[in-house]
Amino acid sequence: MARDIHALISQMTLEEKASLCSGSDFWHTQPIERLGIPAVMFADGPHGLRKQGDGRDDHLGLNESIEAVCFPAACALASSFDPELAKKLGSTLGQECQAEGLGVLLGPAVNIKRSPLCGRNFEYLSEDPFLTGKIAAAYIDGVQSWDVGTSIKHFAANNQEYRRMNCSSEVDERTLREIYLPAFEEAVKASQPQTIMCSYNKINGVYSADNEWLLSKVLREEWGFEGYVVTDWGAVNNRVQGVRAGLDLEMPSSGGVNDAKIVAAIKNGTLDEALLDQTVERILKVVFSYVDHRHPEATFDRDADHEKAVEMETECAVLLENNGALPLKAGAKVAYIGGFALTPRYQGGGSSHINASKVISALQSAQVKRRNVIYTEGFPSDRDEIDPDAFCAAVDAAREAEAAVVFAGLPDIVEGESYDRVNMKLPACQDRLIAAIAAVQPNTIVVLHNGSPVECPWAEDVAAVLEMYLGGQGVGEACDRLLWGEANPCGRLAETFPLRVEDNPSFLNFPGDGKKVKYAEGVFIGYRYYDTKKMPVRWAFGHGLSYTQFEYRDLWLSSDKMDDEGTVQVNVVVSNTGPIDGKEVVQLYISDKTGCTSRPTKELKGFAKVALRSGETKTVTLEITARDLSWYNEDIDDWYAASGKYEVLVGHASDDIQLSGELQFTTNKIPPMIIDGSTTLSELMDNPKTAAALSQILRTTFGSAATENATSTESKDATEQATIFAMPLKTLANFAAMGEEQYQEMLNGLRSALHQGSINH
Repeated sequence: MARDIHALISQMTLEEKASLCSGSDFWHTQPIERLGIPAVMFADGPHGLRKQGDGRDDHLGLNESIEAVCFPAACALASSFDPELAKKLGSTLGQECQAEGLGVLLGPAVNIKRSPLCGRNFEYLSEDPFLTGKIAAAYIDGVQSWDVGTSIKHFAANNQEYRRMNCSSEVDERTLREIYLPAFEEAVKASQPQTIMCSYNKINGVYSADNEWLLSKVLREEWGFEGYVVTDWGAVNNRVQGVRAGLDLEMPSSGGVNDAKIVAAIKNGTLDEALLDQTVERILKVVFSYVDHRHPEATFDRDADHEKAVEMETECAVLLENNGALPLKAGAKVAYIGGFALTPRYQGGGSSHINASKVISALQSAQVKRRNVIYTEGFPSDRDEIDPDAFCAAVDAAREAEAAVVFAGLPDIVEGESYDRVNMKLPACQDRLIAAIAAVQPNTIVVLHNGSPVECPWAEDVAAVLEMYLGGQGVGEACDRLLWGEANPCGRLAETFPLRVEDNPSFLNFPGDGKKVKYAEGVFIGYRYYDTKKMPVRWAFGHGLSYTQFEYRDLWLSSDKMDDEGTVQVNVVVSNTGPIDGKEVVQLYISDKTGCTSRPTKELKGFAKVALRSGETKTVTLEITARDLSWYNEDIDDWYAASGKYEVLVGHASDDIQLSGELQFTTNKIPPMIIDGSTTLSELMDNPKTAAALSQILRTTFGSAATENATSTESKDATEQATIFAMPLKTLANFAAMGEEQYQEMLNGLRSALHQGSINH
């Protein structure tokens, strides 16, 4: 049924309109019964329903919620490199929400993984904004296909838990635009999430909830966001300024306190009632989009969805190392060691914590399938503790078996919402036992359960490493399938595993002093930093092995030239040359060779997951646009790619490029230029509008022969050429003994050329 929202608003009192701007309680929007406006319920996500009620309300996962299905956390989901899988997860959650009467699911969480120490990294997707945006948009499409709203979060630059409620993220606009905002931008433009959740923190001194530049200029005016902005729970700073800035809904209820402030501001003339009407309209549109599109056919089949959780985690796990120990051979005597074999860690702590409907461990799965497995604890899953007897029993069991699988990982207490990790290490008892087992058993396999990278000092001494991440309640069954070859690993790392936490580019500035945190590394985070610096890492972004092999060949571009409006298709032939079926993730990176500005050596701009039977060959096609070549130029307040050469790189991982091609790009955008005494000759020569004019000035001043010799690209005297190009105009004037009148004439002539494209003498 069509709703006349404007007519509804016209019937409301000022107080009623203000009341809609905050929740009625912890989880519900405010109803107005006399006008037929119902309450709509929220629930935490992103990887399952944390639906609470009956006085059990909290936003930190402390109290129990309904029994639900826990799917792979975002750290695992992104490692699938599979938007279709993300959409399937979203659709499953959307149907569950409809069955449970939930109007908005709080997710996905897309904050970029700036440091491995962020306690909430398990809930975030990736260190790369392109991958994050594509996975998030697909997830949103899935949830909202069931007419349930999503709330993409936390907007923006919320990349740590330490003092997250009041710390200011000090970050320049280029870095915001290139790293921390693109996932939100992609989600808005591609999928229109019905709500966006603003973060607690300040951005350059202004709280997100008060930030008009963020919530109105960027989000609505530039990106075209149509839904409403809701606070993180308790994130309101100044409620009246929030309305001005574009903040719509405060959660949870303030008990009417902040509603009264809105009413008072309108009555005293400091807030325009038209802004309140816009806010109410945005809220009501989302409320009725759910209320008017209920799905009575929706069911929440926990057993069926559990099987989906197992299948999804099987696609997400990443095989990091394998020297032939995997897959395990049928009938082989294998020792399972470590508390996680029996009690897997499959989710993180905090607001995303799910009351799981069913959990079957890897050990239980092996026992059900009658595999030849013996178990010894070795170390507990919940603390860093060495029991000498358990330690020795584990080493003995490993020595006597044909292979040993050590189930390692981070205890619950190490990573969770509201606090950050203190280091990147596994508990010392685990590292010590893994090293001891590897010394007596050449077929030692380590299975990891963690939400963020860990240091692995034993990595070169073990035969295989399988990263399960926090894989949801199906993690044990998925692990069993992968270890024993019933499934072929196909996940890829969505984040870099550095050798040490000290190698991370944010190390010196994370988490700041509690008042401010400086994003001094700029755009150089994750693989953008490690690859550019040529720094060795444990495992690179995009890395992941398979039980089969893939071959790349015949890279070709639909055109070797492109302009601002064009697109180019990148084609590559990929073959499965191994003995079994598998899936490869083809990754496309762009490298800027123009030298226009400081940029990472390569950036992900395309990917595709392709299934290939043994011996099968397929052509994979990806598309690039001018935006994919661009960086954010603050001088023009826009994306900019300089004319020149770009390299197109295709391969298996950021450190495993198989093929490359060249693309010549031409732009009509000319960055603005201020010409004064500090402007260098190099800057003027690089600008086509001033290059000819400068050459003419130099010829007039120094003579044709000297000018041609100094500025020619074939000049034999590199020192002379470098000196000339680095020279600012004021120094040129001094060397040429220009008087003030002649100097000003030169500046004016160059400025005229810049604005008109020509110069007269």
